[in-house]
Amino acid sequence: MSEEKKGITVYYDGACPSCIKDRENYEKLAGKNAEDICWFDITGQNSYLRDIGIDPHKALTELHVRDEQQQILSELDAYILLMSRVSLLKPLAWLIGLPVIRPLLSSLYHRMVSRRLKKTGRL
Repeated sequence: MSEEKKGITVYYDGACPSCIKDRENYEKLAGKNAEDICWFDITGQNSYLRDIGIDPHKALTELHVRDEQQQILSELDAYILLMSRVSLLKPLAWLIGLPVIRPLLSSLYHRMVSRRLKKTGRL
């Protein structure tokens, strides 16, 4: 299904095995709520990403989501949106949005992604 027909589009790294596994786990937890999500693999899509206003390097290093209002959210805002749509993950979405937790988690997230990309020779 095309992006335009879905409620939310998740721009994810389809060349990343852990990203694929995260997607599969999310879909299991979300159940029917996952049906209105379009998963878009950013691999080899630099031109398209630029056309829609997403920097390809940022797309590789941060999760990006287009919400129902066509607004692009990134990093923890993207995760919070996705998690808030799943009952089991709503408390976690709330927790990671807290002012004390958010900057620490953001820093950890960026270190982990950079380490993964460097280890695989993609950064």
